[in-house]
Formats: sequence, structure tokens, C-alpha cells
Amino acid sequence: MEEKKPDRRSRKTQTAICNVLMELLTQKELRKVTVQEITDKADINRATFYKHYLDVYDLYDKLEQDILIEWGMLVLKLAELRTAEFFKSLVDYVDKNRLVFKMVFSENSPGMLRTKFEKLLEGLLMQIEAEKTLTDIKDIKLSYQTSYRAQGCIAILTRWVDDGFDQPKDFIFKVLAELDANTEKIM
Repeated sequence: MEEKKPDRRSRKTQTAICNVLMELLTQKELRKVTVQEITDKADINRATFYKHYLDVYDLYDKLEQDILIEWGMLVLKLAELRTAEFFKSLVDYVDKNRLVFKMVFSENSPGMLRTKFEKLLEGLLMQIEAEKTLTDIKDIKLSYQTSYRAQGCIAILTRWVDDGFDQPKDFIFKVLAELDANTEKIM
């Protein structure tokens, strides 16, 4: 049996619910978030919430799954770019998805989203560098070097998010590109 796609109203409701949860996770731990709090902030009734989700944990699991699928698609797109274009696209993506990254880099984020983001970024950088240098992707030195690059990128993005996106995205891109270019020279 074919699954029905949600109508526009249902998608808007689900988006509102997810946005409220992400906002709340920047302020408190998942175990402290209640359905009532979500429904009040999303301006929906409890029955509407339960039409889409079993509980707060089900909502989080589905939100995390959607984010990971989107990141997977992003990685496929970014894998085709040169390093400078890669960082520009990554910074643009973070800028367009500020609430997601506020949640991901929040100390209250319950899941492994940050770790999964780091691993995706590290794997992508490893693939790009291995192809560029014709190095085996299992090379241990390459593994350490790309881990360093990925963690540096994550550190810059985390600071930008934690500072409330106070710097223009072009500034962040330039910082990332300069630091990475210097790192790339020694690789």
C-alpha cells in the first residue's frame, strides 16, 4: 500500500513542532521537554501533536533522522566541489540552517548529531584529499590529518554558532579557507 504524502497543512504543523523542539533543546535537555510545552509554543493542541508523534522522544528521533538524511544529501553535493567552494557551501548551509546548528552545537543536544556531523565532515574531507593526492583512503596519516582539518572546521563553526552568528558568513568562510589552505600545504 502506498504511503500518503502529508498535505501542506500537516507539513507546516510538523515543521512548527520540529522548530519548537530545536529551540527548546538550545535551552534545556530533551528529558525536561514536555509535550505540553511544545504544543503551547507551536500553538497546536495535544491531539495534533499525537497525530504526528508518539511522544517527545519519537519527535526527536524523526527530527534527527530527517537532519541526517539532509546532511547525507549535502555531503553528496559537497563531494563534487573544490576545497574553497566546499567551505563556502558549508558555511552557506550552516547559515541557512541556524536553528538546526544551534541545537546540534548546544550542550543540551541529546543525540549524537554533533558526532555524526563531525564524522560526515571528516569522511568527506578524507575522500576529497585521497582523490586529490591519490592516497589510499585507509592511510593512517591521511586519517589523522583529515581529523585535524575536520575538527578545526567544527571549532570555527561552533564558535560562530555559539557567538550568535555575530560575524558575517563571508568572514567565517575566509577564516576557514585561510586556515585550511595553510593546513593543506603541510599535507
